[in-house]
Amino acid sequence: MSSSRRRFLTSSLLGLGAVGGMAKESPVPGTFTEPARTLSIDDWADVIVCGSGPAGVTAAIAAARAGAKVRLFETHGSLGGVWTSSLLGYLLDFDKPGFNQELVGLLRKRDAINGKGVNDISYHPEEMKLVLDELCTEAGVRIHLHTRIASVIKEGRRVTGVITESKSGRQAWRGKVVVDTTGDGDVGALAGNGFELGMEKSCPCQPMSLCALLTCDDVRALNGYIRFGDGFDNPDRYGHKKRLLAEMRRAGADPSYQAPTFFPVRDNLILAMINHEYGVNATDAEAVTAATLRARAEVNTLVRALRGLGGPWKGLQVVATAEQIGVRDGRRLAGRYTVVKDDVAGGARHDDAVVRATFSVDVHALTKEKSAYSNMGVKVKPYDIPLRALIARDVDGLMMAGRCISGDFIAHASYRVTGNAVAMGEAAGTAAALAADRRLLPHEIAWADAAALLPKVRRN
Repeated sequence: MSSSRRRFLTSSLLGLGAVGGMAKESPVPGTFTEPARTLSIDDWADVIVCGSGPAGVTAAIAAARAGAKVRLFETHGSLGGVWTSSLLGYLLDFDKPGFNQELVGLLRKRDAINGKGVNDISYHPEEMKLVLDELCTEAGVRIHLHTRIASVIKEGRRVTGVITESKSGRQAWRGKVVVDTTGDGDVGALAGNGFELGMEKSCPCQPMSLCALLTCDDVRALNGYIRFGDGFDNPDRYGHKKRLLAEMRRAGADPSYQAPTFFPVRDNLILAMINHEYGVNATDAEAVTAATLRARAEVNTLVRALRGLGGPWKGLQVVATAEQIGVRDGRRLAGRYTVVKDDVAGGARHDDAVVRATFSVDVHALTKEKSAYSNMGVKVKPYDIPLRALIARDVDGLMMAGRCISGDFIAHASYRVTGNAVAMGEAAGTAAALAADRRLLPHEIAWADAAALLPKVRRN
């Protein structure tokens, strides 16, 4: 290696010294060796929850309310995950008992809900952040933002903690039960649990979307292009998408998402889901980065094109794009039961059901040329998701909730919506707290004992 190349690599690695020494060249060409280090355990918890999206934040609150000492780790700067960092803006399959109802009620009191009832409604993302902050604080959850899970601690096949990376360096945390609510199943993969990704063993995957907040001069002038803007009882439920697509094309733009959607937030604030990034593996950081850059550019291009039409579009502008691109397909961790297509089509029933899912199979087009959505020929009958699908198969002491639970591609396309994620998180958090209290592993607890602490599964 040339001396200039060596100096460049040495200077670029100096930052590692602050958290455990400098990486050194290895005898194997093209590799470096990171020195071993001994980490003290920073603290312990009954339940460690990794990821604070809809499933994770609910799991943390449920576990803390059940009496557990809980630590909640989140990569981004706010709680809520896809609700906040990804600006999802919309609540689906939310007509479930328990925390779903509590959350909608709290948001409605803050004038942060747009729509009727508890399902098919939009919300204000900043109010969502505040509500979740307050609920976690009230429950006694110890929150760690800007903190990523770097590794797991194992004893034999049992997960006994996690190792994190943050501005504080590399830290180790012990936990009696660990819950993976990262969405992409990061913790389960680090622990060596099996998983699948996408339609086959590893993609093709459903597309990603980068949502954005927009503002306009007069939202009433755009009612015909906004979901429910022209009335909640309008029989042409998806007419707004068709009209918005036609306007974009009239402006000389052809969006990557052929069913672009505007959601009402509050006053002249609108949330936009108007792009797709196809075939991106959510576990490939470089690919996700490239998709984010393309998506952000497209959002701004589409908004500028609409603004150029003048008239009601004259004042349209981007307020903010999401911190994190919205991911539909990540790892699906192997559990002690796998929810499959036949369960969804046949309306499966289980004694250890944690939620009864009702949402349709919703596969977003895998390429722009395909129809915007498909149910892949599967009609959903309300079906149960059992606790066993939330307990890791290949390691002990690890649970999961949200879209990374154990299921196949078709089932996942139904249960991945956030109302189900909340119910799964509530069950996982409660079961984890019970297991920790009784010094049992999650698969050893009697589900009836945990279920007694939860709202009854809705029987459709």
